[in-house]
Amino acid sequence: MADKKVEFGLTLANRGVLFGVTTVEEMLQMTEIAESSGVYDWVWVGDSILAKPRLEAVALLSALAARTKRLRMGPACMASMALRDPIILACQWASLDLISGGRTVFVACTGLGSADAKGKEAGTFKMERKDRAPRMEEEIEIFKRLWTEEHVSFSGNFYSFEDVTVEPKPAQKPRPPIWIAHSHKGRPKLIERARRRTARLADGYMAAQGHPEEYRSTLNAISGHMKEYGRDPATLSTALYYNINVNEDRQAAFEESTRFLNAYYMTNFKPEVVESWLAYGSPEQCIARLRQYADVGIQMITLRLTGWDQRGQLKRCIEEVLPYV
Repeated sequence: MADKKVEFGLTLANRGVLFGVTTVEEMLQMTEIAESSGVYDWVWVGDSILAKPRLEAVALLSALAARTKRLRMGPACMASMALRDPIILACQWASLDLISGGRTVFVACTGLGSADAKGKEAGTFKMERKDRAPRMEEEIEIFKRLWTEEHVSFSGNFYSFEDVTVEPKPAQKPRPPIWIAHSHKGRPKLIERARRRTARLADGYMAAQGHPEEYRSTLNAISGHMKEYGRDPATLSTALYYNINVNEDRQAAFEESTRFLNAYYMTNFKPEVVESWLAYGSPEQCIARLRQYADVGIQMITLRLTGWDQRGQLKRCIEEVLPYV
């Protein structure tokens, strides 16, 4: 077994209940297996309401909190947060943190994806797509205050209220950590804005698609911005949301993962996108891929199992891959 350089999370396929990948009970049992293995330190769930329907994130996390004692947990990421009332969500999260005994991390994100899918949500919830990022920023500020203060008043561009106290407060003091997830890819202006937002507001950063050097570049940029804002980059938690398929037939692993991700996200990913988001092949090949990310400063890698045999993939990760990264 290798010296532990990085912590690992299990990303549950909570959208998979819609197309036969898993069941509610299987996800709960897999989480218990992950905890008892000693290999995993985290469990994560996806989030969406209408764009990519699935088991609702806060409800599922509450069930996971009741079935575990050690694993830390959160959404990867809370894509629907801009659609939710911030006071209600702050109250739900405070309760979840208490139920879990202080094991939660809130991962914020804009939830920007395909225009068609997000357009349906925007129309239903009467919200402009362009407002998701600034709404997220206001919500983060609201959460921080409601989790630590009494009689909070807030006046922003999207949310306003007076004399609100959320009780009971979260178990973690001063509050649960808030991370921000965003991509390395996109228009340079938007990437720079996302990096600065993370540097200014977040306790941690979560990345998804991208090669190790892209992650290193983003992390260096965020660290520089944190110094500009008078913050210590060493305090920033760093995480990667990734996928894995363990199979000695490497081509079969890639093809199954492509089918899985296409079904999961209702799209057709280009091969290079899947390649940048997947550890696949033999245990040795998966170990080598994950080590590349650990070597650029990632503290936690959470892995979704991109195969239809979820239990089988989990077993191989526990026994043949993760202990040796």
